Amino acid sequence: MAEKVKLAETRKKKGLSQEEVAKLMNMDKSCYSKREKGKTKIKFEEWLKLSKILNVHISEIYEPDDEQSIIFNDKGIASVNYFGTNTFYNNTEPIIEKLLNFITKLQEENRELKEKTIKNRTSHYSI
Repeated sequence: MAEKVKLAETRKKKGLSQEEVAKLMNMDKSCYSKREKGKTKIKFEEWLKLSKILNVHISEIYEPDDEQSIIFNDKGIASVNYFGTNTFYNNTEPIIEKLLNFITKLQEENRELKEKTIKNRTSHYSI
């Protein structure tokens, strides 16, 4: 993974330190620094949060990793490439929102299933 130059430059232009951005991202400075230096992959949700923190469009700070790339052009069309498959979108906002909602729903279902599994295990042993 490569260093995120656009992200670092934008952060500095906005007058924010790595520590300040890290706090807003709910992580410690070393975790954020690793992301900016390209040592840790930045998740898509984190890119969205960073764009909000820095008050810029995601295309102004985004730099792709090997597995995923998102390309925005002046017409607002995004090309998302996951492992060699190309998909084009005219308006990414609703898609992103739907994906985030779906992720949240999956996380909730996962939590419920874990709770149910734990409950079932304990009921088998409490005879």
